[in-house]
Amino acid sequence: MTAIPVKVASTEPVLTASGLAKTVEDSSGPLTILHKIDLTLLQGETAAIVGASGSGKSTLLSLLAGLDVPSAGEVVLCGQSLFDLDEDARAIHRSLHVGFVFQSFQLLSHLTALENVMLPLELRGVRDARAQAEAMLARVGLGGRLHHRPTTLSGGEQQRVALARAFVVRPQILMADEPTGSLDHATGQTIMSLMFDLNREQGTTLVLVTHDMQLAQLCQRIFRIDEGRLSEEARRDQLGSGTIPA
Repeated sequence: MTAIPVKVASTEPVLTASGLAKTVEDSSGPLTILHKIDLTLLQGETAAIVGASGSGKSTLLSLLAGLDVPSAGEVVLCGQSLFDLDEDARAIHRSLHVGFVFQSFQLLSHLTALENVMLPLELRGVRDARAQAEAMLARVGLGGRLHHRPTTLSGGEQQRVALARAFVVRPQILMADEPTGSLDHATGQTIMSLMFDLNREQGTTLVLVTHDMQLAQLCQRIFRIDEGRLSEEARRDQLGSGTIPA
């Protein structure tokens, strides 16, 4: 079993949601997906969002990142009210502060592992993008796979590239949507250990959407969505440690 020390969070909020709600129209009329959600996360905290399929987990994550627009409410991300910004400005703010990891990896198939990780650095105009990307790929154990394209990598290797791409810009907050959902159990454990290691090293706030309670219990805080309503299920001692079960 692998112990994962938990990063002690600061008292500085990195994300605050107030009265966040989402309603859409379907064939039978208005459908409320999320009901007036309030949520505050501190710098360096780890939080899991759990719930049944269709409960609104991914919708909430999209709203917290400003990828979707709420029907009501506000999200303040890294000091900026997201919905005071237009779509382009939100994208710029997101690129400066947020990293993403998805179940489907979302790597660019025509780029090598190195080029995928270099891309967000190059978009920021970082001069030593190649050196930083190489160092991060070495950190996730892919120093020997720099020039492989995604189609030649295993699922676990592709998720390592995705982690390297997310963490190489040292985001203030990382949002992960079912990051182990398409991986086998052993590979999923390795990826989660790596994600929490990087979280600890960089002090990044981690928001993890998952069906897996064993993974959720590695986080300091666990939130559950049930029929669009959010409640906090548990809070871990910030000085504790998480353990991935064998």
